[in-house]
Parts: sequence; structure tokens; C-alpha cells
Amino acid sequence: MKKIISAAGSFILLMTAACTQSSQPYLPATTPLYETRDLTAEQLFSQNIEGPSFRHDSLFVVNYQHDGTIASVAPSGQCTLYATLPQGSTANSIKFDEQGNMYLADFSAHNILKIDLAKKISVFCHNDRFNQPNDICRSKKGWLLASDPDWKDSTGQIWRIDTDGSSTLLAKDMGTTNGIELSPDEKHLYVNESDQLKLWRFDIDESGNISNKQLFATFPDYGLDGMHCDKDGNLYVCRWGKGAVDVFDPAGKMLREISLKGKQCSNLVFGDKDGKTVFVTLQDRKCLEMFRTDIPGKDF
Repeated sequence: MKKIISAAGSFILLMTAACTQSSQPYLPATTPLYETRDLTAEQLFSQNIEGPSFRHDSLFVVNYQHDGTIASVAPSGQCTLYATLPQGSTANSIKFDEQGNMYLADFSAHNILKIDLAKKISVFCHNDRFNQPNDICRSKKGWLLASDPDWKDSTGQIWRIDTDGSSTLLAKDMGTTNGIELSPDEKHLYVNESDQLKLWRFDIDESGNISNKQLFATFPDYGLDGMHCDKDGNLYVCRWGKGAVDVFDPAGKMLREISLKGKQCSNLVFGDKDGKTVFVTLQDRKCLEMFRTDIPGKDF
């Protein structure tokens, strides 16, 4: 995500349909592992398709048809407009809390937005020092951790957003921070730098402070984008421009590379009833692909 749009306008929320649970899986458990299949048709989303998130048998994805929207995606691949964000806001990542509140990294208006169960949109966190919140992950303690790149200067920051909406700068003077993810035991935080092609691992304590920055992996080419861990701590990394998802074990050893149809893979999430289907957003195809794994995502 490499553009910044000034925030303007009033809050508008259009809810066209509530997301309903489905008994149908997105991919059958018998599907061969790591074989990519299309979930949706091409060209249904904007070029900023991103931030897939899975909750209660339902998949949510940002920027359906045009920027500033959220869609729910059924196992059939049918998309339904779920919400339209305030004018000037563009979501790039979605996370849910245990109560079902939705949190969005709003990169164009420099916010973390919240959509509560009453369908009300509010600014959960704003800080004038934000560049453009890009990707977020959520801890079991309730804080959000946000990557915050400045694409123009190829620099970036990492923030913690606490449960009261306050924000703390955890790291600055980094490269273009993008994908961000906690290990299943929440003892490590992974953050990648898209332009510098580096993937870092930090220690993270029980208060949400990070230390002991270590280089986890480097890459010779292409880009880096969204990341997620499976239950065993293996890290799935989107290789933007290469059209692949690279999988690393917790020691930094690359286990496999999963080829996609599209090239500009921007983010991924584990889902389906058993947590073993991986959904990938593709910015060149403006659609979603999916594949099966043998280990569920860390949240299942």
C-alpha cells in the first residue's frame, strides 16, 4: 500500500447485509495441500485489496469494488458489501476482539478505526505521528501492534495501541515496515520491511514492549507483505511481486514456497472450520485465492 489520501468528510456507515454463518466449507478437507484455487472472480475488489480476516465461519476483506469498503465473502465466492467507511478512510487490515468488535488500520486517514456490535464506526486511535498504519496484529491481552511505513522515505515505525486507545511508539528508524505478526506463544514479534527485503524478530514482554531485534530472514528480490503464523509457529509470508507464499519454521529455515496464480499477493489469513484453509488477497487480479495446509492457523 503506497499512497496517502488526506482525511476528510463525515462518518457514513452503510450496512447492506449482516454476515451469516455457513455450514459449507470454503475448501473441503480432502483438497490436496498447497494447491491454489480461486475463491472469487477477478476484478471484484480495488487494487488495494488487503487485510483478510476470519471470524465465526465468515471471511472479511477490505476494498470491495472500490476503496473504503469492507466485504463479507461466502464459501461460494459471492461477496456482500458489509460496510462503507467514512469519506477519506481506507482500511488495510482487519482484526477482531473476543466481543466481535472490528478494528481497522485506516492508512489514508492515519487512524485505527473500530466498528462495534451496534454497527457504529469510531476512531479508536489517532496519533499525528502516525505515517499510515498499514498492518495490525492483536495480542491475547488485547493490544494491537501496528506497522507504520513511510513509503516516500522508505522508513517505518512500530506502534502498540492499548485497550484504551492510547498509542506507544515501540520502534522507529526502521525500513518500510509492513507485515507484522505475533508468534503463537506471544514471546516474539515478527515485522518485515518491504523495500529492504528484511524480516526481523523481536522479543516481546508481557507489557507489550519489544527488545532484542534480530534478523530472521533476508530476500534477494521481490517484495514482502502480510504474514501469519500457524499453530506450530511456522510463519507464512506474502512475497509481493513474486506470486508466492514462503513458509519459515520458528528457527528461520524456509520450509516451502507456495506458488499463486497472481503475482501481487498482499496479505493472507487462516480460516475455514478447521483453520486449515489459507486465504490470500491478490492486488493484480483483484481477487482472492486459497489453499489448504496440514496445520491450522494459530488462532484455531
